[in-house]
Amino acid sequence: MSAGRAPGAAEGCERLSLNQITTKGWTLEEAVRGCVAAGVPAIGLWRDKVAETGVARAARLCRDAGLAVSSLCRGGFLTAGDEAARRAALADNLAAIEEAAELGTDTLVLVVGGLPPGSRDLVGARRQVTDLIGELAPHAGDFGVRLAIEPLHPMFCADRAVVSTLGQALDLAEAHPADRVGVVVDSYHVWWDPELARQLARAGAGGRIAAYQVCDWTLPLPADALLGRGHVGDGHIDFGWLTDRVTEAGYTGWIEVELFNEAVWNTPGAQTLATVRERHRTHVVRC
Repeated sequence: MSAGRAPGAAEGCERLSLNQITTKGWTLEEAVRGCVAAGVPAIGLWRDKVAETGVARAARLCRDAGLAVSSLCRGGFLTAGDEAARRAALADNLAAIEEAAELGTDTLVLVVGGLPPGSRDLVGARRQVTDLIGELAPHAGDFGVRLAIEPLHPMFCADRAVVSTLGQALDLAEAHPADRVGVVVDSYHVWWDPELARQLARAGAGGRIAAYQVCDWTLPLPADALLGRGHVGDGHIDFGWLTDRVTEAGYTGWIEVELFNEAVWNTPGAQTLATVRERHRTHVVRC
């Protein structure tokens, strides 16, 4: 999604978006007010927070505040253990597509799902993902929404995403029109990949980058590895290099900061946003 130029954006933050999970303790209304106060012009919404508020009201809150909705998180979890679970996953994702359209975003992030309970059939799980994306893509196109496949670091393959590399995500996306299926470039999940530069160029050539999300890889990893994301600049990722490659690939959309981190969640939201804004300027856009 191309970034706008919101008049209230802080200098150097014209493309910055707050992914709502970063300030997990805030309600949607609080997150909207926080973004406006901090000069952050866009927000990436989460379906649970939208559900608490109601889709129509959530859309109105963002619209009335002048905030763009950069994405909706998340659809996916397409790997099912039986036919009933498969039908439920399909129905949930069809609903998510319609929610994204009502919220005014053209980007629905897909975390595709890990192995079904008790299964070791990785090939079969990936086949399910392929098949269900094939069923979802036409519906997404009807609503002007693009499915954004997010590859997750391989340590999440068993439980969260059987798509682990940008190359795998592109293999799936390229079976469909670019305006229906794209990919998410999430720094936390792709920074380690020795094929990253080549795959970013491939994604750019096909117009496949639907979203760019940033946070840092910090050590040591916590007991729950899902919560190991750090503020940009606190870890090991070269954001200058990565952002340059994403830019060279032709991406001009929003840059979402997405943090899963207990310490960040326990920090006052306004303080978190101030850090997000400063790190964005220093490490991502380097202004």
